Amino acid sequence: MNRTEKEAVVDQVATQIKESEAVFAVDYRGLSVPQAAELREKLSEADATLRIVKNTLTQLAADKAGAESLKELLEGPTAFTFVKGDAALAAKAIATFRKEHEVPAFKGGTMDGAVVSIDEIEAIAKLPARDVLNGQLVGIMASPVTGLVRGLNQLIAGLALQLGQIAEQGLVSGESTDDSRQEEPAAAEEGPAAEEPAAEEEPAAEEEAPAEEETSGDEPAENENDAPSEGDEEAKED
Repeated sequence: MNRTEKEAVVDQVATQIKESEAVFAVDYRGLSVPQAAELREKLSEADATLRIVKNTLTQLAADKAGAESLKELLEGPTAFTFVKGDAALAAKAIATFRKEHEVPAFKGGTMDGAVVSIDEIEAIAKLPARDVLNGQLVGIMASPVTGLVRGLNQLIAGLALQLGQIAEQGLVSGESTDDSRQEEPAAAEEGPAAEEPAAEEEPAAEEEAPAEEETSGDEPAENENDAPSEGDEEAKED
């Protein structure tokens, strides 16, 4: 590889470091060429790329990208996994592959510019995929809203039922409260009016007795007091 080719590789690796959301360094000792091809295929599902470059060129690329923390991982055979997609899915692919083939081993890395240790990468590998996490998050956020809507519907239904029962009992009408208050004096006036005929009946009975006593002496007087006119009877009926 001549100088121009080396500079091109350094530029490419520096660009991959800058554009990646996560970079995982792995020890690729014992990894065969067919196994490396298989691992690259699995990582492609997470939009990740495994690249094996000489440490000297990778150090230059890290300097150019301003990723000083990655330079500390370049001891012994080291390959970088550049992740543009789901970091958890990429870490899971490497962890699963290692369980099957016992290679490669994590050495550390970065996520969003922050340093992550081997244990942290192992923990990331145990997380669900991003799509699963997003679905769980939506479910968690939707649960309180669903409960709130359900509770409001029950409250409204209960209120409507209570109002319906009150309306059936005649305690609620379509008229305003002022109108109902104005009707109360009218109802109070109807009471005495209904009692007045009963009060007038007693004097009428008292007057009839003297009238009957006067009949023995004067028949015309009896006709005037005892025989009411048709107009008087209509008035009493009214």
